[in-house]
Amino acid sequence: MESVREGFEPSHVASGQGTVLLVDDSRMQRRILHALLAKWGYNVIEAASGHEALDICRNTPVDIVISDWVMPEMDGVEFCRLFRALDRDSYGYFMLLTSKSEVNEMVNGLEVGADEFLTKPVNSSELRARLQAGERVLRMEKELQSKNAILAETLSELQTLYDAIDRDLAQARKIQEALVPQTELNFGPTRVSMLLEPCGHVGGDLIGAFSPGTNRVGFYGLDVSGHGVTSAMMTARLAGYLSGNYPENNLALARSPEELYSLLPPEEVAHRLNERLMHDVGVEEYFTLAYGTIDLMRGDVHLVQAGHPHPLLIRADGSMSFVGDGGPPIGLLSGLEFEAIDLQMQRGERLLFYSDGFVEAVDRQGHMLGEEGLMNLVRQHLCKDGHAFLSSLVEELRRFVPASKFEDDVSALMMEYNGPE
Repeated sequence: MESVREGFEPSHVASGQGTVLLVDDSRMQRRILHALLAKWGYNVIEAASGHEALDICRNTPVDIVISDWVMPEMDGVEFCRLFRALDRDSYGYFMLLTSKSEVNEMVNGLEVGADEFLTKPVNSSELRARLQAGERVLRMEKELQSKNAILAETLSELQTLYDAIDRDLAQARKIQEALVPQTELNFGPTRVSMLLEPCGHVGGDLIGAFSPGTNRVGFYGLDVSGHGVTSAMMTARLAGYLSGNYPENNLALARSPEELYSLLPPEEVAHRLNERLMHDVGVEEYFTLAYGTIDLMRGDVHLVQAGHPHPLLIRADGSMSFVGDGGPPIGLLSGLEFEAIDLQMQRGERLLFYSDGFVEAVDRQGHMLGEEGLMNLVRQHLCKDGHAFLSSLVEELRRFVPASKFEDDVSALMMEYNGPE
């Protein structure tokens, strides 16, 4: 019968809150080890075989296992393998007692999950040192488990918050889509087509058109600085300033004593919007704007470009040119003045407003689409008209950029002039 060798006893030992399972077919060996472990303050459970030990482990939380290697029916290696296969809430530190010294046997033990080996007869000082090493591992495991639990709880709370925000954003997207309820508007033979694709749930682009009376149309595209919720809230406010449904609130319209509305000059509209935005308390955002009016009888267009990309005039023969004089964005400085330009549109010509999400799109090589690239996209789809034309431009843009989502909001408005009624 092998016994525990005498060795140096530590002057201070743990008050032993852990549970140690002793597994050995030798009752005498278990008794010797039990005495030492109890002296060090451990709660000790004994098992005479691997089968008995497994039954104990299934019903009792065990911190450390000290198992003999050579036992009848089930040896220590097989027991260790089955122990590791148990569904446990925490890690169990496993020590094998052996007289074996062959490297391949030790490797076998490590492969099935043994943490430590002790050669019999066991030296008490060595045993205590190995136990302390095991305790450190278990403490770190418990700390990690506790931190993981806190992390899991935090992630769960964040997921709950994210789901709530996601629902709110989904509803906000529906509200923003309601700002552009139609993709096409007809003003007699003339048609205005619109497309709006935020890069996230909501965005800062807005497009629209309105008519205060026969043969008079105002149309615009704007892009609020930034992205996300703040920009979307700004577009909602600006939609009210340029609403066709509530002309009394529309800053682009003037009302006569006869309760009739007329279109204000585009440069005055830009000035009004700028002053209104500068006097809105707490608003730090600015926006770019392309706003135009058209007399459908004559095809006269008055246009202001306030920091927005240059509108593209597409002639009936397929030739095209950019128009506009630039100008400062709206909402940067008070007292800004804006200048309008005049165009004469002919039947069959188109005027395209678009956001910088088009021309500033970047391909896989880092090349920006630019104005020339936009004209190339337009040339490929001149045979199409209306909303189908705009949709084709966006699909081409998706093929141009590497990501599945745009990095910026994409919006466009196209006026197809076909004369009066």
